[in-house]
Amino acid sequence: MHNYRKELFPLFDNPLYYSYHASELREQDMPLSLRRDQHGRRRVKELSAKFESELRIEKEARDSNTLPPNIQEFLDNSPFELEDTPGQEEVALTRKFGDESIRITFTIADLNEMNQDEEFDSDPALTDEEAAEAAETNVQSGGANTKGAINQGRTKGGNFAVAPEDSVAPSDREDGSYEDSGSGGEGESEPSFPARIHVNVAKAGKGILQLEVVAQDGEVMIDNVYYYQKPELADAKTAEFDWARRNLYTSPPFGNLDEDLQVLLERYLDERGVNTALALWIPEYIDFKEQKEYLNWLSNVKSFVDA
Repeated sequence: MHNYRKELFPLFDNPLYYSYHASELREQDMPLSLRRDQHGRRRVKELSAKFESELRIEKEARDSNTLPPNIQEFLDNSPFELEDTPGQEEVALTRKFGDESIRITFTIADLNEMNQDEEFDSDPALTDEEAAEAAETNVQSGGANTKGAINQGRTKGGNFAVAPEDSVAPSDREDGSYEDSGSGGEGESEPSFPARIHVNVAKAGKGILQLEVVAQDGEVMIDNVYYYQKPELADAKTAEFDWARRNLYTSPPFGNLDEDLQVLLERYLDERGVNTALALWIPEYIDFKEQKEYLNWLSNVKSFVDA
């Protein structure tokens, strides 16, 4: 039987015909489900590419796998042992001092909170009403004002910086204060944000002394001094312990103490290694760890998006 179809429409039997013309179809002519699928895949590719760009920029900015020389030098010459679990915000330093067990804890959350505060503290022209509106916007949007927006990240001293291709990446530190932090070059500045520290001094069978301290610009400033007969109350990990210590009398405000007593408590901390060197090191380590955790977050989210 003669095949008139091949003579009249020879291209119909060519598979390249269909693949070529299918690509030429206008989107509005495609089924809705197909359009949605194509749009979804395109957005996933764009998102993945953006994460890849962020990772590249951040890795080029500085090495987050190797401790800077000044941070490593402190650890090499310090009696403290570092406890840093990847993926967690809290960092601890531990040591023995005679019959005392000392544990110092701090968190990278201080850097993020400082960045959020600077958003509406940096403009002195804001009225009280405008500042309140800015604060309300910040609360309502959560992390979007700091890291949720595309390419905006947490950085020390300035929060946001600019990338070459999109002008909103967190890798470019405008002050350049942490680049090659161990070089000791001129113009190098230290992180200036206040880092909150909890110093726990425990003696077996004697309870625990807990001091809330702020470290900034090499200074150690005591905020509060607490005493607990039960060590588990110092860092209440459960609702039961938290409730148990609420009605305890812990201490008067540190500033209300006799000045000589304040000085002696400061010396007490200094003898145990809570001194200028530590006050300079902790903000730097917070900045280093925050950058490392940010890179891990970028990598993990990109892997999830690509899966």
